[in-house]
Amino acid sequence: MSLSESVRRRPATVLVVGAVEPEVQPWLRAAGHAVLAGADVDAALAAMDGGSAVELVVVDGERGGRDVAAVCRAIRRDARTEDAWLLAISPRGRRADDALSAGADDYLKRPFSRGELLARARAGLTAARHRADDALIRALLLNVPGAIYRTAWHTGHVVELISDEIERISGHPPTAFLASTRRTLLSIVHADDLERVEHVVAEAAENVGAFALEYRIVRADGEVRWVLDRGHVAKGTGGVWIDGALFDVTERRRAEEALRIQEIEDARTEELRASRVRIVQAADAARRRIERDLHDGAQQRLVAMALDVRLARRRLERDPSDAADYLERLGQELAQASEELRELARGIHPAVLTDHGLGPALDALVARSPVAVEVLAVPDERLPAAAETTVYFTVAEALTNVAKYARASQASVRVAQEDGELVVDVRDDGVGGARATTGSGLSGLTDRVAAVDGTLVIDSEPGAGTHLRAVIPLPGDPPG
Repeated sequence: MSLSESVRRRPATVLVVGAVEPEVQPWLRAAGHAVLAGADVDAALAAMDGGSAVELVVVDGERGGRDVAAVCRAIRRDARTEDAWLLAISPRGRRADDALSAGADDYLKRPFSRGELLARARAGLTAARHRADDALIRALLLNVPGAIYRTAWHTGHVVELISDEIERISGHPPTAFLASTRRTLLSIVHADDLERVEHVVAEAAENVGAFALEYRIVRADGEVRWVLDRGHVAKGTGGVWIDGALFDVTERRRAEEALRIQEIEDARTEELRASRVRIVQAADAARRRIERDLHDGAQQRLVAMALDVRLARRRLERDPSDAADYLERLGQELAQASEELRELARGIHPAVLTDHGLGPALDALVARSPVAVEVLAVPDERLPAAAETTVYFTVAEALTNVAKYARASQASVRVAQEDGELVVDVRDDGVGGARATTGSGLSGLTDRVAAVDGTLVIDSEPGAGTHLRAVIPLPGDPPG
């Protein structure tokens, strides 16, 4: 069955024009055809208005008017008969060359029988439908936004048909593919995708089925593009063919990738926002703790000392010798208040870090650790304050977790500058299984590192110890 027959399951429409024998129309109707008729060209064309597409036109001359050649020319000028088959009725003893030159596809000489007429009609309808199929294929080749192709899978994937759109997609003209054993559609597939494409198509060829896959091609100018290949396998005598179409989907793929990246960035932004909220909440909690400690401790002591100073002044005015012991006790109270404030300050920021730098501050942390800790490397030079503080509290929290949970026998600390970044590695030989769960010290540490645009990664498989790695960007160019 032809393509046009599969699309149009209906009787053929035949137009009869001019002074054709009166029995012709009944013969055609009896054969199952729909018949339109007009005694002249104008009447015949009018009969077509609003009707079905005409596939066969039986043409004769007009009575007292145009001859058959003139009628053929007039009918051919109407776009609705462009693909129709014109069967001219040639007068007895006259040559049919004029009718053929005027646009007729075939002719039937008088006198003719019913069988001769219907045989020519069947042949004409078949030819008309093939012509319509060819026109449809040409329209598809020209207008489908993809490259339509047919390849002979059994002869090395030789391309037997391909539309002009392949040049826009691949950069190669269609003539470069046709009947070539070197330039096939597989020859432009990206090397990293070739095996997958061959596997999918071979599987479809084995099962005589359809396939649809996306892969990369390399254009003639070297640009990599994404295509969607929709194909169908057909087996015939002596071989296997693949009919399909290639569509350039590069822009869609880029849009999808851009959307994916944007979603990742949005997720990172949201996590950073949540991290900063947690930092603010932690800071608020720390401030409240400091206020409480100041109120309950140092502030109360200082208030009491202020009262003692007034009492000491009165005693000094009354009896200077009696005030000496009192002033001595007041000095001791002042020293204790000073020590209490220093202890409170240590919980906010270690003085050794401010005064002496990262190396001595880490040495102090290691000295207080109940687990043996080896410091493998620490930069000698002073670093930006934010970076030093982040490193200090990263190591402090990591060593705290080692002491509390790891059941480790030893640990190590390494701090080094690498490509403009500060890398902190803390390892232990403990039981592993550490996680930066919400509300834990490691979760807060993640927030602290993120606040300086750094990253924190924890590798802690059960039974394999824990490796905490923080990467903190440093301002300025990376060291050369």
